[in-house]
Amino acid sequence: MKSRLSVVALALSTLVAGHALAADASVGKTRDEVRAELAQAIRSGDLIADGATGQRYNELSPEFYAPKAVAVSKTRAEVVAERDAAIRNGDLIADGATGQRYNQLAPAQYAAVRAEAPVASQAAAPVVGKTRAQVKAELAEAIRTGDMVADGATGAKYNELFPQQYPQSVTAQGQARDVRAGVVDSRSANGG
Repeated sequence: MKSRLSVVALALSTLVAGHALAADASVGKTRDEVRAELAQAIRSGDLIADGATGQRYNELSPEFYAPKAVAVSKTRAEVVAERDAAIRNGDLIADGATGQRYNQLAPAQYAAVRAEAPVASQAAAPVVGKTRAQVKAELAEAIRTGDMVADGATGAKYNELFPQQYPQSVTAQGQARDVRAGVVDSRSANGG
């Protein structure tokens, strides 16, 4: 009996407190303010459309709602310059699953770039390195000798996988001839 009375008393006190808070005008908004906010939310599509994901109508169908004002803070040239600097520095995401950047995966490759002068002087300074002709000559030599990676998983090169198709180095051929000559000489000396 006492438990029933306490439950009823608790329910009544909750009901009275709720009405007292609702009657206080300083706590909440007026009915007209709420209606104005609802109308604005409907116009802007700022109502939740999908309760599971929390997406709003203006996110699901942005073509039906006026875009929000975007403050332009950078010019196109500035954005392009920042992108180019990020490429040079390796500040772009390399692995979307882990979020690692290129300069985190290969820090040695980008360490020299970070130590160089600021971006403005990098654009004006010519890139020091091999000429196009030198690179093409190295590529032709690598193709001729099979000194290119054939299997990315193992790192095996073409001249390792198919040694009969590529010329052997001069020293290796000379050693092979010396060894063969030694074997022939030893056989003839032994009567073989």
